[in-house]
Amino acid sequence: MSAEEAEELLREVVGFLVTLVEACGAIVIAVGAVWAFIRFVLVAVRGGGARRFVPVRLTLGRFLALGLEFQLASDVLRTAVAPSFEELAKLAVVAAIRTALNYFLSKEIAEERRQVAEEREHAGHGDPPTATAVPERGR
Repeated sequence: MSAEEAEELLREVVGFLVTLVEACGAIVIAVGAVWAFIRFVLVAVRGGGARRFVPVRLTLGRFLALGLEFQLASDVLRTAVAPSFEELAKLAVVAAIRTALNYFLSKEIAEERRQVAEEREHAGHGDPPTATAVPERGR
């Protein structure tokens, strides 16, 4: 096998992996959207005010953050085989945008969690905080 043939095979394998990782990210986001929508409908039917929608938003936010991580991984893979300067520049821009989105999404999730925890404290509930009220770790 010549070097050109090996590089072409590598490009095909990486192309397949890029498609696979992008699909995983899309599936994560789609599953999160469906899950959040179902929870939204259940909360809306049961009533209870706007604060009951916060855990729904947190759930959707976590799915979006994970989906963005998969999408960023696919962008990195895309430039794995002999990238040109133009491809690297595009990756840098896309990575910066996705990283910024993920950063601000994570900050919003952490703030929502903090607010949920404070509301539970002020409401006088003696129950331990649930997973949605645990402070964000290390992001």
